[in-house]
Amino acid sequence: MFLKVGTTRACIFLFLTGFAALPACTSSDIYNDPDFNPPVFWGSHIVQEGDSLYAIAWRYGRDPMEIARANHLRPPYRIYPGQRLTLEAPPAALTKKSSGRSSATTRSNDPKVASTSKSSAQNYKNKQKPATVVTSRSSSSTPKWQWPHSGPIIDTYSVTGRINKGIDIAGKIGDPVLAASEGEVVYAGSGLIGYGLLIIINHSDEYLSAYAHNHKILVKEGSVVRRGTKIAELGDAGTSRPKLHFEIRKNGQPVNPLSYLPKR
Repeated sequence: MFLKVGTTRACIFLFLTGFAALPACTSSDIYNDPDFNPPVFWGSHIVQEGDSLYAIAWRYGRDPMEIARANHLRPPYRIYPGQRLTLEAPPAALTKKSSGRSSATTRSNDPKVASTSKSSAQNYKNKQKPATVVTSRSSSSTPKWQWPHSGPIIDTYSVTGRINKGIDIAGKIGDPVLAASEGEVVYAGSGLIGYGLLIIINHSDEYLSAYAHNHKILVKEGSVVRRGTKIAELGDAGTSRPKLHFEIRKNGQPVNPLSYLPKR
């Protein structure tokens, strides 16, 4: 028996007591599985071309700086294709992160599973081209938020039942998608299954935001944007209808965007 954990193009190896190592490989279904609810604190991730520390952290529901510390990465947090990054966290972090989680997350953080996974923390320093260089986050101030699109909300944040880690906003293909606050673009691409064309913006030591299912991305990784900057065109990439899926994460964990956006 083994537990599946989704990555884009890599396998995670879990070690269960009394069993040999078995590979848990990529499955696009895992992102739509209600029993898969990050954060993930076991196994490892193999860096692929185009990966960034922030995109990897987003995939597993983790704080990027926590993963950086676990793998002894220092600014500018250079990572390489083929490098294995441990996803394990110190026991103190597990205790803190696991409080208040849903039953699915609690199962993911089962100490029996976490303790039996012994992933390598060594950074592979090969000669391949770096996948991405990401910079440290700027400050710990709370961002000033604005709506990324003016359309009606068609699905709200939910941590029970059918999980939705953000809100979905209806619109027409080509509508402007705006940066909800100033920050640095730390991911722009289609490498995260279930998000289509995705942009992730780093706003501070605590906050990130994401804009998914775009028709066209108008910014590049490393770009610094102001609040209200047009960063993409709304689309239906990776979904069944034109919409913007918008998320805010605090210390790597999804929070309800409606608690931060101005009242309409």
